Amino acid sequence: MVHIIDDEEAIRDGLGWLLRTRGLDSRGWEDGATFLAAGDDAVAGVTCLVLDVRMPQLSGLEVFDRLQARYGEAMPPVIFLTGHGDIPMAVEAVKKGAFDFFEKPLSNNRLVDRVIEALDRAEASLALRSTQAETDRRLASLSPRETEVMERVLAGKLNKVIADELGITMRTVEVHRASIFNKMGVRGAVELAQLLKR
Repeated sequence: MVHIIDDEEAIRDGLGWLLRTRGLDSRGWEDGATFLAAGDDAVAGVTCLVLDVRMPQLSGLEVFDRLQARYGEAMPPVIFLTGHGDIPMAVEAVKKGAFDFFEKPLSNNRLVDRVIEALDRAEASLALRSTQAETDRRLASLSPRETEVMERVLAGKLNKVIADELGITMRTVEVHRASIFNKMGVRGAVELAQLLKR
């Protein structure tokens, strides 16, 4: 979904039509306050925002700042639309994390190409956050003793050394290792290290 937030109806309609010709769904918003009021539903899933810098009541930069404060790293990519005098503001927004900016009048096909790139990035970011959340969930399922064993396994220590350090038998270490690998969904220490590195 592409959200077009611009106070000019002609731009919203034109971009919406162009996006549809490239197989992309879009929704137009006449101002930033209305978009922000829609809340999390507006930015759920894979989405990109095309945001005008200058709008009445709430500027595009203010909308951008509020979205950053609300979503942090989970914020969808933002492409700014700017008039000639707004370029320094748009450059500043890119430095703060915006995906790109385009000067009006628009180079429509180039803009849509960048929207597609932004959506690809949003999809990859969503997949990464989902993987991280699943890994965190699995880590939280480990018992305190399993966590101690896992830390030593990741440090490359042998079962005998782990058993001596923790004051348990080697067989107990083996049971904990098997449980750790099962809970984390890996086949061994190398896979576990790769998973946690990601």
